[in-house]
Amino acid sequence: MELDENRVMQETLRYLGYGRKQPDAQVAALLTDCMEELKGAVSCRHVKRESPLEFFGENGIRTELFSAESRNLKKNLKDCGQVLVFAATVGIGADQLIQRYERFRVSRAVVFQAMAAAMIEEYCDSLNRRWREEYEARGLYLRPRFSPGYGDFPLECQREILERLEAGKRIGLTLTDSLIMMPSKSVTAVIGVSRIPAGCAVEGCEACGRTDCEYRRN
Repeated sequence: MELDENRVMQETLRYLGYGRKQPDAQVAALLTDCMEELKGAVSCRHVKRESPLEFFGENGIRTELFSAESRNLKKNLKDCGQVLVFAATVGIGADQLIQRYERFRVSRAVVFQAMAAAMIEEYCDSLNRRWREEYEARGLYLRPRFSPGYGDFPLECQREILERLEAGKRIGLTLTDSLIMMPSKSVTAVIGVSRIPAGCAVEGCEACGRTDCEYRRN
């Protein structure tokens, strides 16, 4: 799947704290060079499954891939009868690149950190856009993706999700004892499926209530 490099670059600048400012010629050249090197190192992969959705108790959510108590996720999944659960990664190459440059060129490693983070988000966005079109063709509508650790959705649910998706075997994505995903530039998320259109399909910063974040998109 082709990623939108312009989106990746803009998000990279945001992560680096540029806001609406544009980089000077030297930084722009560094970003272009890093983009080419990172593209050669990443291997974007994903796995997903669809599951029936059941609500129980006040905030309980049960699927074939995880169960959780989460008021925020339940609100996100209102009017949904199914969920898509997926995991995605840009692969271990990005981590190896970052670790290599951390030893002798920290500024380049910082750019790779930001750029790889932007790349996994753009990969997830591109998957979501494609799935949205596919489901809408069937008269179904997708809610914004919602990841473990976001709001009150327990981070511990990642373990169950990755196990049920067989993410380690299928895309090389595993979890440490401290619940850190490896490769680090990876995402797990839940997307509600409904026969009722949502008022909007916000993602990322637009779905977050933390307005004081210095990395927030304008």
